[in-house]
Amino acid sequence: MIRVYNTQSRSKQEFTSVHHGEIRMYVCGPTVYNYIHIGNARTFICFDMIRRYLSWRGFKVAFVQNVTDVDDKIIAKANEEGRTAAEVAEEYTRAFIDDMHAVGVLDPDIRPKATEEIPDMIDLVQTLIDKGYAYEAEGDVYFDVRSFPEYGSLSHRDVDEMESGHRDLRAADAGIGGRKRDILDFAVWKAAKPGEPSWDSPWGEGRPGWHIECSAMSRKYLGLPFDIHGGGADLVFPHHENEIAQAEAAWGEGFANYWLHSGMLQIDSEKMSKSLGNFLLLRDVLKTTEPEVLRMLMLQTHYRSPLDFSAERLEEASAALERITSLTRRLQWAIDNAEDIPSPLDIRKILGLMKSARNEFIFAMDDDFNTAGALGQVFTLVSELNAQLGDATCSISDVPILRDARAEIVELLGVFGIDLEGAGQAEDYPQEVVALAKELTGYPGENAQKAVAMLLDCRQAARKQRDFALADKVRDGLGDLGFAIEDTPQGARVTYQKK
Repeated sequence: MIRVYNTQSRSKQEFTSVHHGEIRMYVCGPTVYNYIHIGNARTFICFDMIRRYLSWRGFKVAFVQNVTDVDDKIIAKANEEGRTAAEVAEEYTRAFIDDMHAVGVLDPDIRPKATEEIPDMIDLVQTLIDKGYAYEAEGDVYFDVRSFPEYGSLSHRDVDEMESGHRDLRAADAGIGGRKRDILDFAVWKAAKPGEPSWDSPWGEGRPGWHIECSAMSRKYLGLPFDIHGGGADLVFPHHENEIAQAEAAWGEGFANYWLHSGMLQIDSEKMSKSLGNFLLLRDVLKTTEPEVLRMLMLQTHYRSPLDFSAERLEEASAALERITSLTRRLQWAIDNAEDIPSPLDIRKILGLMKSARNEFIFAMDDDFNTAGALGQVFTLVSELNAQLGDATCSISDVPILRDARAEIVELLGVFGIDLEGAGQAEDYPQEVVALAKELTGYPGENAQKAVAMLLDCRQAARKQRDFALADKVRDGLGDLGFAIEDTPQGARVTYQKK
């Protein structure tokens, strides 16, 4: 049974999809006026994890994420740079997709752009006017918040308290022409200003308000009600609150059944902001951080909890990931170097460990996608397998269980979008190791795995003859190519980390 924390009910609820075996999921995408920052990345990585897990659990997931490619910020950027809003939006849409690919986030099944969905938004605005939930004022159209009694159901805000908080603004708003009947009303359509992108509508030239986009696009591509609506916690109010009001007022039925929101990200325990000089773009972070390490950092903390991003936390995440990849390399080494000897392993115990780890991993993830708890099970399995392996050379009869254990770890980390496949496998050895073996040992062949074996034999012989210069050349040469040598009572063990 999967349970999720629903922001709207403020409680964990048993998850039941609208259509058996299928999940329809909508996550708000970027407004494309700049490169995304690390806080944006956290939201997208978290929902990528949720999508991956639900698919892994056997659901057919339809995942939609929009692109807001017309907005005040895009227009302002275009004016600053002497370009059109369309040019700015196109550049940063491409950049966003590139950044998502770089950090391993899967493409959505559908990625609608606001500018390509204008007719549906106009239809929605007209429906709201016809039903008395919206009104036109000098080319703008506003949603009448007080006409929708359920307003505030997501953010748990009281309309009267909201109005009280805006009293000082009421006079200012009236001074601009008083187009809005109430300070709480929000724009669903904006009249065009000179030089701005605009579309023809029953209320004159204009463009959609930000909130109307997601209501129209999610219904078009997922139908109503759909299962999950997600986004960062900063979108709960007003964006998601307004989406609900527009959709349910217009169509008279439920909108999204479960509302999931990721927690905010801080930099060294401080709120990220340009004024504090700690505003980090994702692409800049990836210049010095491996994507898998970044994902590990993000997923070591529950998706709803605040996340503190720092150099120290990145180092911890890197070390944690290395513990796992180190074991996969050890397992692969044991597989590649198994001998025809009695098994030193407790096969029954290993099978039990693998079964327990998988079951507890699922138990944790079914509890509102508790990645921290799930990773804890992976680390328990890693520790136990390391203890089982010890310094022993494994038997050929152990190879199937060793392969299964390695595949289990690779699969569980793959649920988080962390790809361990291929780590330390002999077929991935770089061909440069052949040249090194030819130089130091006279190896005549072209097989990388045999070249490594020749180098290890050369190093062992050099150490026996006290030719430490040659032994060090072998060690350093292998190290430069990504190999690590571990000396054990049974001989040298080499592991490989692809560079």
